[in-house]
Amino acid sequence: MKYRTLGQNEKLSAIGLGCMSMSQAYGLPDDEESIATLHLALELGINFWDTADVYGNGKNEELISKVLAPNRHKVFIATKFGFTTNADGAISFNGSPGYMSQAVEKSLRRLNIDTIDLYYAHRIDPTVPVEEMVSAMAELVKQGKVRYVGLSEASVSSIRKAHAVYPITAVQSEYSLLTRDPERNGVLAVCKELGIAFVPFSPLARGLMTNTLDLSALPDTDFRKKLPRYQEEHAKNNEQLASSFAQLAKEIGCTPAQLAIAWVLAQGDHIIPIPGTKKRKYLAENAGSVDVELSAERLQKIEDLLAKFPNVGNRYDEASWKMVDKSNA
Repeated sequence: MKYRTLGQNEKLSAIGLGCMSMSQAYGLPDDEESIATLHLALELGINFWDTADVYGNGKNEELISKVLAPNRHKVFIATKFGFTTNADGAISFNGSPGYMSQAVEKSLRRLNIDTIDLYYAHRIDPTVPVEEMVSAMAELVKQGKVRYVGLSEASVSSIRKAHAVYPITAVQSEYSLLTRDPERNGVLAVCKELGIAFVPFSPLARGLMTNTLDLSALPDTDFRKKLPRYQEEHAKNNEQLASSFAQLAKEIGCTPAQLAIAWVLAQGDHIIPIPGTKKRKYLAENAGSVDVELSAERLQKIEDLLAKFPNVGNRYDEASWKMVDKSNA
């Protein structure tokens, strides 16, 4: 495994492990395989794990704790707070200091650890000044409950305001060959400017770029069923793109997943993607992406290929877009 630096001196694996799918969103959970995947991550040197209190309503943190707690010194753990679900199932976001103080205690208890390495605000709450929220997060650092502070799906404006109050160590957002928003809205550039690590989730476009995803066979419980990118004419465009991308990967000598992650890695040394999986075979495959070398010529071939299939569709449906920092859409 190769490593990159987060903050001043944290050496993290160049790719992390997104753990959400172990407990929700993509088919049925398989705790036994997930636990085996976490152990394999340790063997492979993948020491940057990402979860959130909302994943499986806390079950993901509890699952991870079974491997995390006895191997605490080997893992840099990130979790997130803020999403809430009311009695009728509606999801909202609460970034208030009062709610945060409750959420962090619950995450610490579920993870069975004393300190969270990286604590993200899962979104930006439009009803709470970002300066107020980050000031409260800074207090968690002073209390020893959190080591570093991060933001998720934040705009350039929010990042600058937050960083002026307390150093933001990482910003997380969706970024992949199909999701180029962080390039266009300036988030990637502002992170580099301010010395903030950028942590892309879904670097495989939620499985699309692996060329193994049968969109027509997705179960109704799968999160992707409601996203525009996986429906109708967008799905057809993306399946054709994935097939052509797989051929390019074959020519280069790697798998489509490895090429897609390698492309993300090539966009900057301050970038640490967190491809998600709950299966050992995919984790091992993803780990190989750090050894894929991409020349300027190969990068241009990828861009030329993408230009042939422009109808990729939106990454979120309308409800999910409402939860994204508006100037970051």
